[in-house]
Amino acid sequence: MTEVAGARGEKEGEMFGEFRDFGKNQVKHFDKIALFYKELHEKQTMEYVKDTRAKYAPLNKKVMTLWDAFTLLETGPIDESDPDIDATQDVHSYQTGEACRRLYPDAKYDWFHLTGFLHDLGKILCHPTFGEPQWASVGDKNPVGCAFSEFIVYPEFFVANPDTKDSRYNTKYGIYEPNCGLHNVLMNYGHDEYLYQVLTGNPCSLPEEALYVIRYHSFYAWHQHNAYDYLCNDKDRQMLFWVKEFQKADLYSKSDKAEDLPDPKKLRPYYESLIKKYFPVEKLKF
Repeated sequence: MTEVAGARGEKEGEMFGEFRDFGKNQVKHFDKIALFYKELHEKQTMEYVKDTRAKYAPLNKKVMTLWDAFTLLETGPIDESDPDIDATQDVHSYQTGEACRRLYPDAKYDWFHLTGFLHDLGKILCHPTFGEPQWASVGDKNPVGCAFSEFIVYPEFFVANPDTKDSRYNTKYGIYEPNCGLHNVLMNYGHDEYLYQVLTGNPCSLPEEALYVIRYHSFYAWHQHNAYDYLCNDKDRQMLFWVKEFQKADLYSKSDKAEDLPDPKKLRPYYESLIKKYFPVEKLKF
């Protein structure tokens, strides 16, 4: 669509090989993905993020088990922002969980396995049950309330975001202090932040590393390009190790080839056991 978008795609492609190449000649649905990011970057303002976080913070939309929620992924969505596969998110969940198991097979890392399995569960936001548009659920994450980084995918589309013209938000630090820590930074709202809200708002014993992975795994500008490091504190930089490790499982497990598709009947008992271990109550507030 533009030279800038193509250039960004080439840089991403060099880093990730055959994955996350947003260049026009490499992506099956280039125009659709570009339009998705145009809408995402234009509409995710500070005002929108604050309103949407507040909307979902009470966790009063639905009460259900994690498996009930997972079932919603089986009928959609197909992530419009993903240049790599056209599979539903339940397939990707099993693939990522199993990739985490291969990376860290020791039982003491079973939290990492479950993190892989659950990491995209927040995409139920764009299931009809919740009814959010895709730009409000999927896609890369980035801070709002400060200047947008050139390392965000399709950065040229921020030009129509009202925050770029707001003097409170369009400087390097914006509303934040240097090294304030990512926990004090508002991110554009989507599946990462929503699932983080669900897990921290319900009884859950997953470790802090798991919560970091879930909350920031789509923050590619940070964990792949070191953008916004000036907002990070020492804890963020320590946790970055696990976010990067997770990318080996999340990104490189993607495949819609028949031989790579998971067998849910075989795998479900293992993840059921982990859910029982880390979630002391059966039904959660969503």
